[in-house]
Amino acid sequence: MINFNGNLVDKTNSKLTSENRGYKYGDALFETLKVVNGKIFFWEDHYFRLMASMRIMRMDIPMNFTMEFLEAEILKTVEVNDLLNASARVRLNVDRGEGGKYLPDTKTEINFNIVTEPYDSPFYNIDSSVSYTVDLYKDYFAAPGLLSGLKSNNKAIQVIGSIYAKENDYDNCLILNTNKSVIEALNGNLFLVKGDKIKTPPLEDGCLKGVMRKQMLDILSKDVNLFVEETSISPFELQKADELFITNVIKGIVPITQYRKKTYGSNFAQSLVAKLNAKLRLSM
Repeated sequence: MINFNGNLVDKTNSKLTSENRGYKYGDALFETLKVVNGKIFFWEDHYFRLMASMRIMRMDIPMNFTMEFLEAEILKTVEVNDLLNASARVRLNVDRGEGGKYLPDTKTEINFNIVTEPYDSPFYNIDSSVSYTVDLYKDYFAAPGLLSGLKSNNKAIQVIGSIYAKENDYDNCLILNTNKSVIEALNGNLFLVKGDKIKTPPLEDGCLKGVMRKQMLDILSKDVNLFVEETSISPFELQKADELFITNVIKGIVPITQYRKKTYGSNFAQSLVAKLNAKLRLSM
């Protein structure tokens, strides 16, 4: 069952048509959520990112789109799919409905839909025995700026980059912007560790305003022995790093074990996962 504007319907009756603006023009936003035992991880951060993104997209935010309303709709959908006492991956999609060409019709109304699927791991963990190889994706480049960082339905680079990674036996690829700075992975934010210095690209470079990125920066800021910087990362820095890791809400932290001829450890990432899980347990 999926949730379409508050109504629970069968997937075969989703009510999404070929005229939907999210389908026609990518005029839609989404949040990917992890829900464990009825608890939405980092829900407040997801909610405020969605509201900020809707404002950037000049969507008229409905009056009923409160944090409490959308949380209730998410949990209602989780429950009807028998996942309330389990771990689930949830996608909350918001679009501008139907009507108009590039310019939306004045009568368009904001729709939302929610879909769920089971997910195995309730908390975050790192299997140090698993290899994870990446390379740069250089066929196309992202534009610097906050628009590139929106969680929108326009994910062409991520789609064709994922196909490229599969064709070349990589687990993931790192994306460059038009300034040739490394901004993120195909499915998450990038962190670089060199000694006591931690770097992650700034939002202005075009990377996703990741919810897990925010959690990492919060945890890292509490360690007085670390120097944390949001700054551009050049491809030349990657092979000089001690560790590289990717973050997203579903998997938490994914250490990169190999980039070209360089191999990396994961000790720092392992310590971060422990702190992240400890933070989550306090909020449950």
